[in-house]
Amino acid sequence: MLKKLLVLLVLPLLLIPFLCGCQKNSDKTVLTFSSWGSVTETQILENVIKNYENDNPNIKINFLHVPQNYFQKVHLLFASNQAPDVIFINNLYLPVYASKLLDLSDWQNLDDFYPESIKAMSYENKLLAIPRDVSTLVFYRNKTLIPQKPQNLEELINSISKSKNFGISCERNVYYMLPYILTFGEDIYNPQQSLEFYRSLEDKYAPKPSEIGSSTLAQMFLAGKIGLYLSGRWLYPKIKESANFDWDVITFPGIVPLDASGWAISKESHNIEEAKKFVAYLSSEDTIKYFTQTGLIVPARIDVSKTIDNKVFLDAIKKSKAINYGKDYRKKTDEMNKKLF
Repeated sequence: MLKKLLVLLVLPLLLIPFLCGCQKNSDKTVLTFSSWGSVTETQILENVIKNYENDNPNIKINFLHVPQNYFQKVHLLFASNQAPDVIFINNLYLPVYASKLLDLSDWQNLDDFYPESIKAMSYENKLLAIPRDVSTLVFYRNKTLIPQKPQNLEELINSISKSKNFGISCERNVYYMLPYILTFGEDIYNPQQSLEFYRSLEDKYAPKPSEIGSSTLAQMFLAGKIGLYLSGRWLYPKIKESANFDWDVITFPGIVPLDASGWAISKESHNIEEAKKFVAYLSSEDTIKYFTQTGLIVPARIDVSKTIDNKVFLDAIKKSKAINYGKDYRKKTDEMNKKLF
């Protein structure tokens, strides 16, 4: 009863800017498009939308930008049968909404995308979103502290044990433990050897919470206190701008998880064909190249990936594995984080 009351109270406020997924605005078809994103990403999206509307004067894109609690709001919209026509989504939440998304398995030119990105955007043998970008974990390396690139976990231990400062970062979050779980070949929800290995890394070579204090591990790396910092492409612009020591990016010496984000279409949309045309535009070579120029993403399109300034992120894709997390990923990992850390 409380859940229903919450929906009734919150939903009208949420829907003030737009009243339905697809409307008629004068002689124009209105498509609602939802996405999260930073200020930079939002500006890019607004420019892309403006260009699309200029090329398609019969279409109006109602852009729903949700910077926080994105999937909570998307969930409310689905619950009220008011889902956006086009929904930006990632592979972690894809299984949750799988039954409500259009099957895009017959999409043309899927060979333009990295196969692992297609796997990530698929669930139960159905492609449910066209990928925009892929995300993998890499090591940012302080070359003074870690002179050699480790090729396996044994070499990793050898390298970080010789560091004059903290050898490695160990986030207290299951997501950052996934490369070790995959490399050990274990069930992501039942790690044993990899958990023991990860705890050993933290105990011997990584800063503990009391040593991190009010800082972040990223800040400690930039301060020259950590030899190997595990993170993603999203941190590259910041490190490139701020690091004042000799550094580079290297692949993790094992298997890393590959995540992806992309555009899905609601089955509830009243204008499926218009939504498909918009997604085709969003996922086109020119548009993805525009997104990539910011340096914030690794494109899922193979042709655009050739423009990336650091090829290590592409090498990481080759050493990655798309995981089927299932519908209970958030619940299970929350439980694991509380239990393990």
